[in-house]
Amino acid sequence: MRAACAHLPAHSLVDWPVDFSAAPAVVAPRLIGVTLLVNGAGGVIVEAEAYDGDDPASHGYGGPTARNAAMFGPPGRAYVYRSYGVHWCLNFVCRQTGQGAGVLIRALEPTHGIAFMQARRGTEDERLLCSGPGRLGQALGVTHALNGMALDAPPFALIVPRQSVPARAIARGPRIGISRAAERPWRFGLKDSAFLSRKF
Repeated sequence: MRAACAHLPAHSLVDWPVDFSAAPAVVAPRLIGVTLLVNGAGGVIVEAEAYDGDDPASHGYGGPTARNAAMFGPPGRAYVYRSYGVHWCLNFVCRQTGQGAGVLIRALEPTHGIAFMQARRGTEDERLLCSGPGRLGQALGVTHALNGMALDAPPFALIVPRQSVPARAIARGPRIGISRAAERPWRFGLKDSAFLSRKF
């Protein structure tokens, strides 16, 4: 399948509000409202989860391996892994090199390349295109080929809004589908968004 858009919109990876050298629990809420595109398809990030190096739920908790090496930096790159042998999941690497921290992108509100995402997902329901990390990965055409790639260069584009989403509009709660460190409130999302993977 060809790229969803031949000419990507102008994009920037900037210190504010997206400083990937910061802790993931700081980065994740700042990503809410940022538009993420992969080869021109994507939308506004409405849900993300933080995973830190000392976090028992993090892939980086036990140290670097061949599978999770990209998660150890440098920051501002993609860490892609396969969940349950089926779904490719997209993470943004955070903190300094060697820390093993990142943010899982859980849901987008589709805005660009919608027809391409519908074809990939096999549904026309926009609410089901990117609501959940597996659906999101499929809709955006994420594969392991993106692992370790810089987020400030094609095929990625991050479009920072003119104004960040106010803190009062961001919900916070426990992460989904984990058994360790489940008490940490490191899931962040846009309140009342119809495109969340699960309500807060």
